[in-house]
Amino acid sequence: MSTKEVDASARSASSAPTSARRGLRGFADRWPFQRKLNVLVGIPLTVIALLLTYLIVDLVQESNRAEDAAQLVRDSAQVAQLVADLQDEHQQAILLSVRHEASFDGGTPSTDGYRQAQAAVDAQVHKVVDAFGDRLPDTELQALKEVQGLAGLRATIEQGYLPADNIDPAYSGAADGLIDGLGLDRNADLATTFTGNLLDSLLRADAAHGAFETGVFSARTGDSNALIEFTGAVGSYELFTYQAERFERFANETQNEEFGGIEHNSSQASIGQHYAELAVDPSALQAESKADIRTAFRAAIASYPDYSAQARTRLKITASLIDQIADRADDTASSAQWRAGLLLNLALLSFALWIAFSILVRRSVVRPVLALTGAAQEVADVAGRELARVADDDAEESGPPRLRELPVTADDEIGELAEAFNNVQTTAAALLERQVLSRRNVAEMFGNVGRRVSNLTTRQLALIDAVERGETDPALLERLYSIDHIAVRLRRNADSLMLLAGIRETVLDAGPTELTNVVRAALGQIEGFQRVQLRAATEALVEPDIIGDLTLMIAELLENAVSFSPEGSPVEVVVGSDADGASITVADHGLGMSAERLAEENSRLVRRERLDVVPTKVLGLFVVGALARRWDVDVTLSRTPGGGVTAEVMIPSTLLLTMSELGPVGRPAHTGTSPAAAALAAP
Repeated sequence: MSTKEVDASARSASSAPTSARRGLRGFADRWPFQRKLNVLVGIPLTVIALLLTYLIVDLVQESNRAEDAAQLVRDSAQVAQLVADLQDEHQQAILLSVRHEASFDGGTPSTDGYRQAQAAVDAQVHKVVDAFGDRLPDTELQALKEVQGLAGLRATIEQGYLPADNIDPAYSGAADGLIDGLGLDRNADLATTFTGNLLDSLLRADAAHGAFETGVFSARTGDSNALIEFTGAVGSYELFTYQAERFERFANETQNEEFGGIEHNSSQASIGQHYAELAVDPSALQAESKADIRTAFRAAIASYPDYSAQARTRLKITASLIDQIADRADDTASSAQWRAGLLLNLALLSFALWIAFSILVRRSVVRPVLALTGAAQEVADVAGRELARVADDDAEESGPPRLRELPVTADDEIGELAEAFNNVQTTAAALLERQVLSRRNVAEMFGNVGRRVSNLTTRQLALIDAVERGETDPALLERLYSIDHIAVRLRRNADSLMLLAGIRETVLDAGPTELTNVVRAALGQIEGFQRVQLRAATEALVEPDIIGDLTLMIAELLENAVSFSPEGSPVEVVVGSDADGASITVADHGLGMSAERLAEENSRLVRRERLDVVPTKVLGLFVVGALARRWDVDVTLSRTPGGGVTAEVMIPSTLLLTMSELGPVGRPAHTGTSPAAAALAAP
């Protein structure tokens, strides 16, 4: 079987894992470059557009909620008026009931004042409904229905006497229900600015003070429930005090000063004096006879203007504070609208600029790439014709190949790619010209090219080492390490070329090196060294003149093991020694080889072959065989249990030294291996 047939068989045996690896990324590899660029630009733009849309919609919704909250605050003024009207009706109900009890004028007392108060309440209910419209909360609607449900109580009060303890709960409950129905302290739209708590405490303080005023007035009428009314007044004033303190926590200094006007005016001074007089002897509040009730009632009626004036003052202050709170809510809404508009405009402007910039960048990338592709294809066609002419033995010698330079259309990485292509083309032209001038010196050409590449990579490694020593950026160091590793692999290929040309070079300044360090150095010259698992159980040292060749041999075996085994499988390397010498075993877990193929490859390792009949794409085993024959090292290939190939290298004792023979040996100087190899060589 020829070498080409063997390599074709090897490629066929490894096609399954290769196809599996390609299948994972084949869907993207087959995409055109423009589609990949569209995806690269389009997906981030789409994601950012969605995020901006979500953010802007949220801000717009926040602005709308702030507007609704501001409108709710202004509408609450109508509710405050309704509560005041309800308290006025409450007072008129108490007056009418007392008149019934004292039998004024010997007949049925007039209900005109009470009915006027009822009409005011009913009219204000409609105003509340009209103010809120379809924004009226369900709880507030239910509270309004409870106000309208006072019709039965009203009729009862008009017909005759009704104790105050039967009147007070209905009106007080209706007033509290109106405030509770607004849900100001639970409104999330008002929570961020404390507007809800501020307005809620104001309305409740206003209602509590109104209930206090009604309680004091009712207690002064001397009816049978006077003591109960006084007790209610005490509780209402305590509630007012609590709500006033709550209001002060959320209000500013100006609002607190204005709110204090409820307690500091002439009408409230009179009411406060009445309250103090009642508190002297609460047990004597209830009149003993109808005549006493009439006397107390007339005294209460005489002071009623103070209560009416206090109600008007309190309502005026409450309405003014509600307007201020509404202005505060309007400012919040305006601020939310302004922020939403500003963000929307900035987002649209930035997005438009980004789209324009992306289009320009895309065009700046796609156009040169397309031009470069077309020019490269044209150059490839010309180069193909020139190569055919140069390779044709019967062709007339008409000078060096004529290759057209690729036009450089940009100053960026694409331009650098075009220049690099031209450099490669120039180098290829020079090589072709050299082939035309001397076809008979193929081996010498290999040697010259190999030596040049080796020298260049040696210099390159020295330069990279110098840069690495002065660099502190971890990201840049990682890239330098990758370049260093590639340069080491390139030098290994150069060494293989010099070997094929029959050139042998020995490192003159190297000392004896541990066999395990030779293996680690070989690991640093291959791709995928992370998959290799090394186990060493020897202190044998290798003589200096075999170090380079042995490193190259092990590197070629490791390269084959890593290349022809699945990516996820490990490659096991075992280094050991005995009295007869040392051994290095490299085992992979790939598809392996057939028995016939193993026999053919083992025979190739011991027989000489012509270079011009060896497959030029797979030269690893050819290099291993040449080195094995040079140093009389036995290399044997066998099947790995479970699948794969195991290569065993037997190094004779004549090429080894022991630690006991040399004594302490220092670590050899740096030989230009990559940082990966240096890391592997660390103890």
